[in-house]
Amino acid sequence: MRRSTMKNENADILRQMVRSRYAQTVTGKGCGCTTNAAGGCCGSGSNSIEQANRLMGYSAEELGSVIDGANLGLGCGNPTAIGELKPGDVVLDLGSGAGFDCFLVAKKVGHNGRVIGVDMTPEMLSKARENAVKMGADNVEFRLGEIEHLPVADNSVDIIISNCVINLSPEKRLVFQDAYRVLKPGGRLFVSDVVATAEMPESMREQAALMTGCIAGAEHIDRIRYYMKEVGFANVKIELKAHSKELVSRWFPGSRAENYVASADIRAVKP
Repeated sequence: MRRSTMKNENADILRQMVRSRYAQTVTGKGCGCTTNAAGGCCGSGSNSIEQANRLMGYSAEELGSVIDGANLGLGCGNPTAIGELKPGDVVLDLGSGAGFDCFLVAKKVGHNGRVIGVDMTPEMLSKARENAVKMGADNVEFRLGEIEHLPVADNSVDIIISNCVINLSPEKRLVFQDAYRVLKPGGRLFVSDVVATAEMPESMREQAALMTGCIAGAEHIDRIRYYMKEVGFANVKIELKAHSKELVSRWFPGSRAENYVASADIRAVKP
């Protein structure tokens, strides 16, 4: 019983660390995966930011279609480009941040579709709702909640997306289990995330910056595949991004993190 209590306490501590760090990104004091308050997002300068967005798979048209302040540079890929989104789809974004991917999806699903963003950071939620009003995105809503315990009804969502968030969860199996719960039969999951490709040195796993910066919490590909199949997902596919090493090396220069983790596209179906 004590071991279970300690595990829950440690999970809550990590969530609070992540919540605090990502709240700082809204005020410009932190930067997503880099979580480096002293540095700029995704490197320094507009050219570096544009290059990072290109590496993640966003087109110039997509980047130009959303207002400033929605794209905080927190991702590691483009989940909206992984699979087909159709008009009328109900889409759920796990860890929706300031709403960037939600707004891209909203254009694809149209007025007959609906987009739900879930985030556990109140500051992010406020920013996302403010951006939705500015965008006139009346088919998008944002809910406060943890991705392990989604504030979403059973069998109610056609598609789930997520961008560089699941790796931050201390209870990844629960994330996939609850994602499976809310998807309709035949529903699909499209995730861009950071996964481990090799055993990480303990010294790296213990660094707080890496824990909240998409690195130390990354789960090995085989373990992710196991979790997803265990909770019921079928057709699980995990593909490493071609420019992963270049992208990851930008987050913590000199850390050699790119030797242990990679950006990947993850797909699956609920039978």
